[in-house]
Amino acid sequence: MYRLDPRYAPAPPAVLTTGWRAVAAELPHGPAVVAVEGPPAADWDALAGRLRRELTARGTAVTLLDVRRHYAPPGTVRRRTERPGDAADPYYCKLAQNPLGDLFDTPPGAPRPATGLLLVYGPGAAVVPHDVLWYADVPKRYAEAAVTAGTTGANLGLPGEPPTHRRLFYVDWPMLDRHRDALAPRIDGWLDVQDPDHPAHLDGDGLRSTLAGLARRPVRTRPYFNSTPWGGHWAQRELGFSPGAPNTALGYELIAPEAGILVGTGPDAQAEVPFQLMCVLAPEDVLGADVHARFGTSFPIRFDYLDTVDGGNLSLHCHPREAYMRERFGWPYTQHETYYMTLGGAGTKVYLGLREDADTDLFRKEIEEAVTDAVPMDPEDHVLAFPGEQGQLFLIPAGTPHASGTGNLVLEISATPYLYSLRFYDWLRPGADGNPRPLPYEHGLANLGTARRGAAVARELVQAPRTLRSGPGWREELLGALDEMFYEVRRYTLDEGAEADDDTEGRFHVLNVAEGEGVTVHTETGHTHELSYAETLTVPAAVGGYRLTAATGGGPVRVVKALVRRAADR
Repeated sequence: MYRLDPRYAPAPPAVLTTGWRAVAAELPHGPAVVAVEGPPAADWDALAGRLRRELTARGTAVTLLDVRRHYAPPGTVRRRTERPGDAADPYYCKLAQNPLGDLFDTPPGAPRPATGLLLVYGPGAAVVPHDVLWYADVPKRYAEAAVTAGTTGANLGLPGEPPTHRRLFYVDWPMLDRHRDALAPRIDGWLDVQDPDHPAHLDGDGLRSTLAGLARRPVRTRPYFNSTPWGGHWAQRELGFSPGAPNTALGYELIAPEAGILVGTGPDAQAEVPFQLMCVLAPEDVLGADVHARFGTSFPIRFDYLDTVDGGNLSLHCHPREAYMRERFGWPYTQHETYYMTLGGAGTKVYLGLREDADTDLFRKEIEEAVTDAVPMDPEDHVLAFPGEQGQLFLIPAGTPHASGTGNLVLEISATPYLYSLRFYDWLRPGADGNPRPLPYEHGLANLGTARRGAAVARELVQAPRTLRSGPGWREELLGALDEMFYEVRRYTLDEGAEADDDTEGRFHVLNVAEGEGVTVHTETGHTHELSYAETLTVPAAVGGYRLTAATGGGPVRVVKALVRRAADR
């Protein structure tokens, strides 16, 4: 059965506390300076007020220092955090490399208290000298919702200004992530405040010991689905996601920059911790030495769902090619993708690659007419369409025009950068606000790959499975690999009850049950993890040998696997 809340017990002697009174009891009586760091999406005024109330009730005097009141003027913050020329691009800006200290002209300060506590709070609090450091977090989905809602102060260092997703994605998150990751080895407490009335606190040493343990065993991140104009309803009906939402569109199975791991003993006693922290604190255990050397602490493969069942077509788009991604946007590697058809059929479509006779000048003309005059275009005049047959893998190297049509459930197995859909055409569809959806087609045309066309698209990007290994009741196939893509996609097919052995051999694996009841994953170190239909699991590099055992009673099981290719494989 698909789990909406996969959860892992904290590693002893970790201390997980819940509720404001118990959380406040974790702080010293003083005299001390306590810095509570975190993102803008946290309700900082409420947090400071609740902590002061509980601390005062126990007899601890508290002085508050809100660092947000000490930021440099918004114009100064903007000039420091955006590159020259970024202002001319309404869609993107180069990833900010700034330290959080750039929010201030002069870091705030206050005399150390003679008694009690000085509570310094807000994004950037850690720049103030302190004795105790807490990180108060809400997952990134809350920040995105706050920006969508137009909440003032939702963008970092710009209080009172209308927020934008552009700054959130390309300025705020890079700065905040880099800051949080640098603090991770010395955080004294992790405070989950996504439920403002019921916070959860995990002590810093317990946080690190728990993540160190999870980095050596299979682990599943907390999934969720968002809602967009093209979304379908499969995940609502079959998995129980977001029953009151308009639809379920993009399913976050494992998108490392946003993924969280639930640590706790039950829904009322758990803290959500960023998956990325595990990669920062134990990079070689999670990624493997070679992958770590190549990608740093960035987990380079993502698994997500695109649900268009009873929904609409995705936009026709491409993703930046490597040099453009690095030089224009600031990511060190690019956004190659694949589509694995979890559900589909002969009557559904996947748009992929240019036709042999595609006229790129006419393509541009029709794109511009759609944008300026709302003239509809037929993508199949320019782009090939393939049947979205269940079990087929489509390779989508950067620069390739593509889209999933309606009626599909796509398991998107891709490189981790995920905020660069360079749309050409969106079916004249309005966004949730009723306005036309953004179409950064100039970026798309600048990245459009024109060399691979027609028959070469079908031959190279729609590959037939090739058996790599087999045994009694099982086989492992290579579904797709290209020299230009740094990862490959494989698939296990197992009869009921069959067992197949595997080994990470020093590089992580990601698994997803695409058909059948599921499997049990057994590691040589004694860990066991159930994996049900539609679920995704990370097998860290440190796991080494493991075994898949197919469930009985539901027919054959298919498990999709992705891994980084070795240089010798390319």
